[in-house]
Amino acid sequence: MNQALLNGLVMVDVPEFAMRDDMLASLVDPLPLMSPVASAGLSAETRDTALSGRHAFGTCGSVLPTSPLFLLPASLFKCGGQSRPALKSLPMISRAILCLLLAGAVGTAHAADPGKASKFADTVFLDEIGVKNLRLQTVEAEEQTFEETIFALGRIEVLPGKRAVLSSRISGRAVKVYARPDHAVKAGDPLVVIESRQPGEPPPQITLVAPMDGLVVELAVAPGNPVSPDKPLLAIVDLSTVYALARVPEHLADRLLRGQPVRVTSPGWPGESWETQVEHLGAFADPASGTLEVACHVDNVGTWLRPGMRAEFNLVTKKRADVMAVPREAVQGDGASRFLYVADDSIPHAFVKVRVVVGAMNDRSVEITQGLLPGDRVVTTGAYSLAFAGKGSLSLKEALDAAHGHEHNEDGSELSKDQKAVGHAEDDGHDHGVSGGGKLSGLTLFSLIGNGVLLVLLVVASRRGPAADDKPGAPVEKPTTGGTDHAR
Repeated sequence: MNQALLNGLVMVDVPEFAMRDDMLASLVDPLPLMSPVASAGLSAETRDTALSGRHAFGTCGSVLPTSPLFLLPASLFKCGGQSRPALKSLPMISRAILCLLLAGAVGTAHAADPGKASKFADTVFLDEIGVKNLRLQTVEAEEQTFEETIFALGRIEVLPGKRAVLSSRISGRAVKVYARPDHAVKAGDPLVVIESRQPGEPPPQITLVAPMDGLVVELAVAPGNPVSPDKPLLAIVDLSTVYALARVPEHLADRLLRGQPVRVTSPGWPGESWETQVEHLGAFADPASGTLEVACHVDNVGTWLRPGMRAEFNLVTKKRADVMAVPREAVQGDGASRFLYVADDSIPHAFVKVRVVVGAMNDRSVEITQGLLPGDRVVTTGAYSLAFAGKGSLSLKEALDAAHGHEHNEDGSELSKDQKAVGHAEDDGHDHGVSGGGKLSGLTLFSLIGNGVLLVLLVVASRRGPAADDKPGAPVEKPTTGGTDHAR
């Protein structure tokens, strides 16, 4: 708070202030104005705000509106026990001009949009190259059917009845072996040729063929090896359908039902999912792990899933309609602070950080209970990278200039007429009266004009005689710069 008394002028420099209506009325009406804070009849809220530096008090305790620099004649104010000409002594037109100036200053102080500034503070501005480098993708937020699920771990096994063991019915030796480990065979393909020990010229031979389609596993014979009926030669497994066995904690057994939808995923195939359902529940729980077996049959097209692979299961227990949800990868932050990035509709390649409240989660989606509207374009792929992109590759000014097709200030606000005029002057290469090439903002020009008018009012007030309600010969204390109440 800066204040000084210079030849009857109260100079006030206030960073921010919103004038109350009753204060403005007190300037127009010849009622006594506020005395210093210590003895003023202000409300507790106004006094606390004033003491915190958000109001400025002149030498006589006059509360003044926001302006870079306001010079008001001290003689215009009636303070405490002092007797000075009040505004009533001025002509009506002068008082009207003063009120307009004060009201204009208050309006100028609130010209900035704090909501817009906050939005830009949480916005990442990129160019087209930056969007491509981060591989950003968006989806439109919409209400959908949300699935509540149980998560469990398990493994892939061979489906019972889909494994065959091949052996010889006679004793002899292997003459030829066509089977190769882990290779696919069709039913009827020759696999092993066995020469019998029975006498003959040549000795009789038999050929073992594949009993079903599948993959050759556990090959235990080579050409020349002796064979016997009790010795398995190889095995074939059919992996077109596999057994997916989940281990679900036993305290969730009341939520398990045969026929429930299940999504199976495997770390070996990220991004892939297999849809199936619960085929049966285990007859016994495992007392060591405290889990219950949940078995599913999974169609294994392409034989991507192999026995022994780890698997993850999401068992759908409930469905809810009309739920606002987004993909899991879109939600960033920790448990206490969750946020999304939403594409700005008015600025290309601009993404606003939006704080949200989340609800239930499943393997695919996250329920959003607060902070998101239908139609918002939410960043999915690349959201994690965007969280570490800082302010992006463009400044706020550059982004707005490109979006709107004209220049803006560095804080994103529109250029004033004076700034545009100065800009045109600089483009012309001529000096149009702004020294040093500086730019005068509208607020600065308003302050200069206001001070000029108020100086004229000062001259008028100083040439007038004392007001009618002043007592002749009453001593008048000289105001001090300390802001202390001298009225008794």
